[in-house]
This record gives sequence, C-alpha cells and structure tokens, in this order.
Amino acid sequence: MTGGPAEGLPMAFPAEGLPSRVRIHEVGPRDGLQNEPSVVPVEVKAEFVRRLAGAGLRTVEATSFVHPRWVPQLADAEQLFPAVADLADRAGAEAVRLPVLVPNERGLERALALGAREIAVFGSATESFAKANLNRTVDEALAMFEPVVARAKEAGAGVRGYLSMCFGDPWEGPVPVDRVVGVCRRLLDLGCDELSLGDTIGVATPGHVTALLTALNEAGVPTGRLAVHFHDTYGQALANTLAALRHGVTTVDASAGGLGGCPYARSATGNLATEDLVWMLQGLGIDTGVDLGLLTATSVWMAERLGRPSPSRTVRALAPRAADASRDTTAQDSPASHKEQ
Repeated sequence: MTGGPAEGLPMAFPAEGLPSRVRIHEVGPRDGLQNEPSVVPVEVKAEFVRRLAGAGLRTVEATSFVHPRWVPQLADAEQLFPAVADLADRAGAEAVRLPVLVPNERGLERALALGAREIAVFGSATESFAKANLNRTVDEALAMFEPVVARAKEAGAGVRGYLSMCFGDPWEGPVPVDRVVGVCRRLLDLGCDELSLGDTIGVATPGHVTALLTALNEAGVPTGRLAVHFHDTYGQALANTLAALRHGVTTVDASAGGLGGCPYARSATGNLATEDLVWMLQGLGIDTGVDLGLLTATSVWMAERLGRPSPSRTVRALAPRAADASRDTTAQDSPASHKEQ
C-alpha cells in the first residue's frame, strides 16, 4: 500500500487479473473541445496539448481535419498541429503521439501535408448515427474509409478506427452485439491497426462490455487491438473500464477534466474524465506514467478558460491543490517557450 488522500494520491491496493500498465489515449483537445459552444483560441488549444504532455500523457489526440462547416471549433487544425508537432520529435519515452481525426481523403491529405503520423477514421455501428454524423449509410461510410486507410498505410501512418454507438443508439435503442462485431471486423479488414469501441451515449454496463469483448475475441479480434471509449451519462464509465481491464484491454480513451460529448448525439454527455481514470488506476497499482497533480492543474487551468468548473469529481476534490500548481507551472511547456513552427 502506498500513497494516500493527504498526498493527493489514492492508496494503492493492486488487484490480481489486471494489466500492470495502461496507455491512456487522451482525447480532450479533439473530442473534448469539438463540443464547446464557442471556439477556443488556437493558442489556448496548443498550450492545453503541451500541458497534457507535460503531465505525462504520451498519446494526445490533437485535432480533427474535418471541414470547418461541420465542426467549426476545430477549423484551426492547420494552425494548431504545427504548433505542437515538435512534441512528436522528442527523444525516446518523451515523444508524444499526436493522432488526428480525418473524415475523408481530403482530410487525410491535409493531415499528411503537415506531417501527421497517426490518423483516425470515425465510423458507426448503427445506420441512424452514420446518417446523422456522416450523411452516409454504414456501408457507404466504410467505402469512403477504404482509400483513406489504404493511403495512410502507404504513407507509413498508423490508423485507428473509432466505432460509435457500440452499446446503444438514441434513435435505434440497444445495439445488437453481432452487429458491432461485424462492423469491427470490416474496419480491421480495411487495415485499421486499432479499434476504439465507443459507448457514445453512455448506456453500457459492465456485463454488456464483457459480452461484446468476448464476442469480438470469438470472431478473431485480438484484445490487444482494442481500446474502449466510455461516456459517463449514467455514472458507469469507471465500472465499464474496470470490466474491460479485467478482459485484458490496456488502452483507454479519456478526456482531461471530463470535457466533451458528441455534437451529433445530443444525449451524449461528457467523456470519462482522465483524472478520475488515473485515480482509479493508481489505486489499483496500475502504471500510467501520468502525474495526477499536473494533470489536475491542467484541467483547472482549462476550466478557467472555458469559464466553468470541471465535471470531473477528482478535479473538484483536488482543485485547491491543483489551482496552486497551475499558478506555479513554469512556461517550459507553453507555446511561448517554443519557436514558431
């Protein structure tokens, strides 16, 4: 047993049957900020990415190269990505992966032109959400992704496939497990290196998570190629994450401060907060490489810029300590300390 609340850390009690390390795929700068009612200045976004990296996160999804008409909050991708791209050039374990979302071949061209090394495509397990989000059927969306994935692989870029509505859909209700498995298999067949299973409206429960992961394994999908992406609408995100960890999943998506939702599914509330996830993982003795104090300070800093408190319970509990750390943070990871790209 180590740590304790007085130190701003949970007491650690390792449990059997869990991974020793988890990679957190931080989605706050993209999935979090895309749902903001107003556009966050690009300088603030760049500093947000740098502060997240400074807190020890080594995968930070930076932005999306979607058409500005659809997601105006991320219209500054061409300005943001060069402002943080040097993070990926750091030596060894200090290098930060900076994946970006691309919707089509044009988005891919824009991303590759700026040196992006990892891209993601965003599909749906249901027809209703595919129509709302992409204005296409599931089949049409997969056909659109095929040349995107192929060209990305030819360019040496890694490819992640997001699959939304894996557990429930606001229009269609519960989503059959076999339907999700079928679309997952097709994304892998296209060439995706990793699949992120999205509980877009937060209706999953641990038993459902286990059932889906078991069915994917039975269909030949290795657990090592899966990530989970939970929203906390019904307070189930951490329980669902623990179920996934017990099944062997070692990559978990989360958003600093619990930012985010989905602009095309109004019932989708915030993402699993990265701080809440780190608190649980540290309490289980699972290594993440993340400094919880610096991460919390980063979310306090961003909440101040957004003009509202963070919904993360851990951020709120640690906020007084984090506010002090935020004020004391040096400028070493801010845009002002780096040359213009």
